[in-house]
Amino acid sequence: MTTRMGFQDFEAAWQDRARLALDTIAMRPTRGIPTWMLNAMTWSHLEALSGNPPGSYPKEPIRVYLEFQRAAGVCFIDQWIPNNPLSMRDQGYESDMPRTATTGAGVIVVDGMTIDSPEAVVEHMESRLFPQWEQWGRHLARDADAHVERLIAGEVEVQQLFGMNMLKGPYAGFFAFPHFEYGRYGYVNYFMACALYPEVIERGFSLFADVATVYNRLAARAIIEGGLPRLVRLDHDMADSRGLLVDVRWLEQRWLPHFARAIQPFHDAGIRCIWHCDGNLMALVPWLLEAGVGGFQGFQYEDGMDYPRICRMTDRDGGPLLIIAGVSVTRTLPQGTPAAVRDELRWLVEHGPPVGLMLGCSSSIAPGVPMENMKALIEGLTYYREHGRGHL
Repeated sequence: MTTRMGFQDFEAAWQDRARLALDTIAMRPTRGIPTWMLNAMTWSHLEALSGNPPGSYPKEPIRVYLEFQRAAGVCFIDQWIPNNPLSMRDQGYESDMPRTATTGAGVIVVDGMTIDSPEAVVEHMESRLFPQWEQWGRHLARDADAHVERLIAGEVEVQQLFGMNMLKGPYAGFFAFPHFEYGRYGYVNYFMACALYPEVIERGFSLFADVATVYNRLAARAIIEGGLPRLVRLDHDMADSRGLLVDVRWLEQRWLPHFARAIQPFHDAGIRCIWHCDGNLMALVPWLLEAGVGGFQGFQYEDGMDYPRICRMTDRDGGPLLIIAGVSVTRTLPQGTPAAVRDELRWLVEHGPPVGLMLGCSSSIAPGVPMENMKALIEGLTYYREHGRGHL
């Protein structure tokens, strides 16, 4: 019989940066502000800032990416994606990248069915997708204990790769909740189906929430039994720069009750859920908090996300929010100056919550960011990590 290893085994070995992240997740007062992951996608930045020669990253992506995170002083990584920058060159995505349902595919085919109308969306959901979800639920029930073991083992493996001075948090595989299916069917026909056949779409939300509740109960088990950080970042884009993709009143009626039910197992287990924000999500923020979300990450301030206001909000139990704030990757980093980077970091700290604050970037750092801005970012993050909330 083998003995399961969990994060409990690392308790005496955690070093300063990892402990800073653990204390922040636990909402304890800290002197410094931990640095969240930096997904820099420019190969030359990864190489130069980690002290590796040109050409190193594509040859050894995991090693170079990890050395970059360490060199940047990162304390906490939930989404471990060392191969992600391989999808780009320094000028961005290659023009021959395959087209998908959301990136301009001429014809969308799912399970052999052509999705060319909202009616085709509904037909596929009812005949193919809903039975697939029901089968997934039955599989989870049969595989529950093994699923928990796999989740814990996967996190332990990555944490051992990191070492003890950078903390791995749950992310991929640790949450499920009802979401928009535009990634499967494309934006136009899916959202037409939302408008024309809302009862079918809501039936899908309800069915998925049934399975997601079971899934999240197992994920919560893995977090507790494996001694993992009690923080899960939920990730699904529901807004663009103009606002929500669907009217908030429609979401309140059709989606939010099923979302809240799906994530309740985390709340019951004392695990905080935070939400990754893309676009202008302000209209949904109060509803997410009411549903049980306990913080946010990824603010597009230039699109109308009111960061100071959000940082003053509380969760549904009246407690402070956990905030992962970041320098804008669509405005300040690519278009600003080193002084602008420092100013934005200062603004994030001044308006951030008194506890439960991490700093990084608003999202992945795409090609086009000047090296001097990257250096200013890392220098600023280092300052706040070492000196706390004093002026930069």
